[in-house]
Amino acid sequence: MSTNLKYLSLGILVFQTTSLVLTMRYSRTLKEEGPRYLSSTAVVVAEFLKIMACILLVYKDSKCNLRALNRVLHDEILNKPMETLKLAIPSGIYTLQNNLLYVALSNLDAATYQWPSDSQATTTKELSAGSQFVGLIAVLIACFSSGFAGVYFEKILKETKQSVWIRNIQLGFFGSIFGLMGVYIYDGELLSKNGFFQGYNKLTWIVVVLQALGGLVIAAVIKYADNILKGFATSLSIILSTLISYFWLQDFVPTSVFFFGAILVIAATFLYGYDPKPASNPIKA
Repeated sequence: MSTNLKYLSLGILVFQTTSLVLTMRYSRTLKEEGPRYLSSTAVVVAEFLKIMACILLVYKDSKCNLRALNRVLHDEILNKPMETLKLAIPSGIYTLQNNLLYVALSNLDAATYQWPSDSQATTTKELSAGSQFVGLIAVLIACFSSGFAGVYFEKILKETKQSVWIRNIQLGFFGSIFGLMGVYIYDGELLSKNGFFQGYNKLTWIVVVLQALGGLVIAAVIKYADNILKGFATSLSIILSTLISYFWLQDFVPTSVFFFGAILVIAATFLYGYDPKPASNPIKA
């Protein structure tokens, strides 16, 4: 059962990440009248949706009993403040990472970020060295912070018997706080002018829902698999999204370096999951 859950969660993570890559890129480059949506508010809304989804899952696990739900939340969260505080560290890092991905997307071209470009004009336009540097730094910080937060979160999940959904509620609680702080610190002026949900449309909500789903799936992957396999799944989704961009959208030409990296990722994934059968000992006469 655990093996089935492991590969099911990994498959969903690949699908979710690929869909998020394509829709987020399109949503950030789509030109419409009025202000563009604030990425900081999208991160916060995704955290709230994740909390609501986890509460519903805990409610289901409590046999749809409100009293049982209230008791579980009270016993596992309020009565264990130190256990809850442990999630503040990975939560803050994940919130930083989610915002940095938007920063990287706004400052790197499609080939560098391995996301499809929005138009031929954008493809041919050269980005300034400063913008590329900011985008590259954002990607590097997001990569290192994601690795640390993933290992830390995996350690917490596998050392305690608390439900993965309870842990996600704790994670989302701190993520919402850190996210709201970022909204008012960096986008407070824009927020006061056009409101919290400025620029939101159907595509924006799809991005937000996919991002919230990603938080749930990643937690399940770390719980039933491990953080290393999560990294492989994310790498496979990058390859898949780039291939979609090349064959379907036809706006990205992969280089030999990309193909070499793709082969390494596929080979590493196969070797990591390969479980050779022990050689049978020959029967001596």
